[in-house]
Amino acid sequence: MANPITNIARLAHAGFILARFDALLPPDQLAKAPWLARAAMKLAQLGNSPNLAGGQHNQLTSALSRLGPSYIKLGQFLATRPDIIGAKRAFELKALQDKLPPFPQTEAEAIAAAELGKPVAELFQSFGPPVAAASIAQVHKARTRDGRDVAVKILRPGVERRFANDIESFAFAARSAERFSAEGRRLRPVAAVAMLEQSMVQELDLRMEAAALSEMRENTREEPDFRVPEVFWALSSKRVLTTEWIDGTPMSDVEALRRRGLDLDALGDSVIQSFLRHAIRDGFFHADMHQGNLMVDEAGRLVAFDFGITGRLSEGDRLFLAEILYGFITRNYRRIAQVHFDAGYVPATEDVETFAQALRAIGEPIMGLPAGEISMARLLTQLFEVTEQFKMQTQPQLLLLQKTMVVSEGVARTLNPNLNIWKTGEPVVKHWIGRKLGPLGKVEQALGSTGTLAGLALRLPKLVEDAHAFRHKLDKVVEAGSRPADPWPRRLLGICALALVVIAARLVLR
Repeated sequence: MANPITNIARLAHAGFILARFDALLPPDQLAKAPWLARAAMKLAQLGNSPNLAGGQHNQLTSALSRLGPSYIKLGQFLATRPDIIGAKRAFELKALQDKLPPFPQTEAEAIAAAELGKPVAELFQSFGPPVAAASIAQVHKARTRDGRDVAVKILRPGVERRFANDIESFAFAARSAERFSAEGRRLRPVAAVAMLEQSMVQELDLRMEAAALSEMRENTREEPDFRVPEVFWALSSKRVLTTEWIDGTPMSDVEALRRRGLDLDALGDSVIQSFLRHAIRDGFFHADMHQGNLMVDEAGRLVAFDFGITGRLSEGDRLFLAEILYGFITRNYRRIAQVHFDAGYVPATEDVETFAQALRAIGEPIMGLPAGEISMARLLTQLFEVTEQFKMQTQPQLLLLQKTMVVSEGVARTLNPNLNIWKTGEPVVKHWIGRKLGPLGKVEQALGSTGTLAGLALRLPKLVEDAHAFRHKLDKVVEAGSRPADPWPRRLLGICALALVVIAARLVLR
């Protein structure tokens, strides 16, 4: 573990690079900075070439790219945190591209051979040059010994150590911010860095990505408009991931999609509805749904790949999300406010009615816009901007979801600029709320403690015993009243038994 001096030195180096690119502070903040800080900025920029400070369109993204893989990931993460860096900076970071030159073919083949235990020539019929290269890994097209085309993803050499060092420095900075700043404590940067670290750990273990692919493939096996590549487990390891190669048209090539005669409006709906289904129904979603990670296969299905970043929502978070979205759709601001308080996101010391008023100020202007200008992502962004006023603690998992929604909504609008986000999303949200808050949902919640069908089976004898005891008590009451026994208790038991069978069958088929 590095000492504070090492961490300070690393952060100072990063600050120097940011200053050299004139990206450390926005002009308005720089003007208010102490004269010593302004002088240091000018000193860092001495000798700059025209393509550094003042010469590029987006200095911040250029500086982070220069700092390397960890800072690229940090920048992409901070794009989801306008509450920390400001809306303008967050918008700039949305343009940050995760692309780096590929590392040599010989190194890639050596890593694959070491990880999989055999020379590449014995594992594959062919193993082509890299077709894509990013900060974490690069991808090669290959063919298995049985003739199947596959995509082989290989981690960059030494990337794990570099990430570990940089994450340690980020955590040091976050702890310092929370220690010395009340605003820092409210924004919870330590939790944010922990979330970034968790994401990086998963990205740096390709077995985790393989498991994410497998889980998503299982969750979506019944969806006719969404597809996930198959994992080749025998050709995968911690540093190598082999998946099915799928031919298709990149989502970024809108003209090619149009030439294929595809319904672009339907594709846009599919992007939004798939994301909402996965987030709300499953609590597990692809958290990096930009155009580079999506394509349309030959059958017209949406294909998602690169599952290095995924998000999870608890049952409570999913219900919270569905309720606030449906609340805005129906303009029930009082209900949205109450949901925030019920979830414990807003302190009980705040006023529900005042919070509802603030929500109305967010919702009404958006609802008044033409359909093509209504943005679910913008709504969530503005919702999180009221957190300071009502002392609502930052919820990192919801910010990751909001970032993904911004990206997926952007992809959908490149296909259909007039997309009605509420009309598209309402069926998914409404269906899930109806299921969870309806009678069957209440039964499922009551049985939630069983966990599995086996758990339910273990409880069945006790349930039956209790039911018989209840019936005998009713019989005694009937006898005491000297009335003929009414068969309704037996009917009640029959109904209960049938309900248990239905619930058990539902659990098996889930």
